[in-house]
Amino acid sequence: MKITVNVDCTPEEARAFLGLPDVQPLQEAVMAQMQERVMNSLNAMDPESLLKTWAPLGLQSMEQIQRFFLSQFTTGTTPGNGKK
Repeated sequence: MKITVNVDCTPEEARAFLGLPDVQPLQEAVMAQMQERVMNSLNAMDPESLLKTWAPLGLQSMEQIQRFFLSQFTTGTTPGNGKK
């Protein structure tokens, strides 16, 4: 023998019927707090501090590379000095 029971109810009605707690207020409070923290951290980060955080030596090394290339170009060969 096979018996099938179909129950048509909303999730809230099913939780109440089974005696499960309603966690929606808790979830909303946690999500609001998370959103506040994310927005505060985004507002506190400007592009300059992001670059300093992500690449602490990146900008300094780029400046060193630029100085190196500039020094190579300025000490390069000029026509008539015998260098090839």
